[in-house]
Amino acid sequence: MSDTTQQLTVQELFNIHHEKLQLTWIAGQQGGKRLIVPEEIKTGPLKTGKDDSNISSIKQVKPDILPGQSLVGYLNLIHPHQIQVLGEMELNYIGGLRDISREDAIRQLFKHQPACIIVSEGNTVPVFLKRRCNENSTPLFSSDISSIKLTDTLHYYLANLFADVITMHGVFMEVNAIGVLITGPSGIGKSELALELITRGHRLVADDAPLFSRIAPDIINGICPAALQDFLEVRGLGVINVRELFGDSAIKINKYLRLIVRLEPVEKGKQLKIDRLEGSYITVRLLDVDVPEITFPVAPGRNLAVLLECAARNHMLRISGYNAAEEFSERQRLLVERGEEK
Repeated sequence: MSDTTQQLTVQELFNIHHEKLQLTWIAGQQGGKRLIVPEEIKTGPLKTGKDDSNISSIKQVKPDILPGQSLVGYLNLIHPHQIQVLGEMELNYIGGLRDISREDAIRQLFKHQPACIIVSEGNTVPVFLKRRCNENSTPLFSSDISSIKLTDTLHYYLANLFADVITMHGVFMEVNAIGVLITGPSGIGKSELALELITRGHRLVADDAPLFSRIAPDIINGICPAALQDFLEVRGLGVINVRELFGDSAIKINKYLRLIVRLEPVEKGKQLKIDRLEGSYITVRLLDVDVPEITFPVAPGRNLAVLLECAARNHMLRISGYNAAEEFSERQRLLVERGEEK
């Protein structure tokens, strides 16, 4: 697993998304080096004042992240967000408060040192908010885009950026529309199986070292490292460029991991112990997500491509609630009961 922590400054966020999210920098320009950091990290207090230039490393001075503080969200003075989004409803709420109550709410907002504030939906930015942002060196943006689109886009981007990433040995493929990781000992035939699947119309995501990250509580996303994009190493052929050989349709940029297929050699005179009804289904824990795994014994004469295609289809049936082994057992039970009645 990667032991480096991603970091992002407000300036970098603005540079990346200002066109897509129609962001205009209104106030607090001196706070551009403030860091947006993962939710689970709890750090020391942020140095306040006009100059935040000392905030250069996530291991040095960082924003104070309180328990329950999330990355992006609407105005919440009890469970604050690092990126505060103020829409029409939030602005009307603040504007409708009495002077003393409004001052208390604004003080509470800036007490938790938000990384930045975004006024959405083309609303007029209040003068008192501009003044406070300049006083606290808090970047203030405005956008014509809706609050929902702002939060959804930023949540997706930041979740991917800050997700834990691990590298798995194997070939990651899209087979029958689901993400399948083919793994097993070196030399077992993973790349040859992947090549046969590609010729049958399935798509390659990554060979040798796919990267996986959890982007939602139950979703693991798999991608290919940039250096390995489009390439597949096949013993005897060397490295081949799948996109050049089979076209763009043979490559998939990313895919959610739904199934792991492990190839295991069968030694002469020995058989792997596999349940004849359920097969070799087990569940493995990957990035705190349960992922089903199937073991295929590798032996001469076995058509692994057909087996893997069938496994992918059967897994989709299991996801939908159908289990062939359970139906088979139930059918045998009913037949036995009828025989006893006769």
